[in-house]
Amino acid sequence: MIAVITGDIINSRELPDEWIGTLKDALNGLFGKNINWEIFRGDSFQVELNAKDALINAIYIKACIKTLKGADVRIGIGIGKKTVNAEKVTEANGEAFVNSGNAFDALKTNKVNMALITPWPKFDEELNLFIKLALITMDSWGQIAAEMVKYAIENQNTKQDKIAKISGRSQSSVSEALKRAHFTEIMELENRYRTQVAKLIKK
Repeated sequence: MIAVITGDIINSRELPDEWIGTLKDALNGLFGKNINWEIFRGDSFQVELNAKDALINAIYIKACIKTLKGADVRIGIGIGKKTVNAEKVTEANGEAFVNSGNAFDALKTNKVNMALITPWPKFDEELNLFIKLALITMDSWGQIAAEMVKYAIENQNTKQDKIAKISGRSQSSVSEALKRAHFTEIMELENRYRTQVAKLIKK
């Protein structure tokens, strides 16, 4: 079982050109093993990675992109088997790729910016509701909140005073930004996803 993330930058033509560098930095900074990514069609991207790491990396990509004024990203996550290997992610195939593509294609219709499709329909129903609720906050992250989420994910299990030092902001500023971003609750969602995926894969 693998995960595939398919995404694109919303209204990329209206953004300053720096978004492409920010996207590349985000993709180069992804967490976990066996990560392979590719940017295609100018503002679209696809990532192949371990299933358990998909949501934390989707949240991380979103935080990175939202550090840019007015920028946001659409992300479809798919989990499943991989049947065709290829050097380029976009040329590989299998259930995970189909699920990711279908999740991505349904985003506009469902008026959400992130969703997933897996082999487990009940899990999809639960997690997509949780993600939809989390997006109420994530879609409204300002640049500072997004930046602090980015630093917090990059420095997990690190105290806020260290994040403050890395970011060049005061500890109270970091604390307030993460509270405003509902970072603790979003990481609870990520932990729920990770735990459930691990159980479902073992079945």
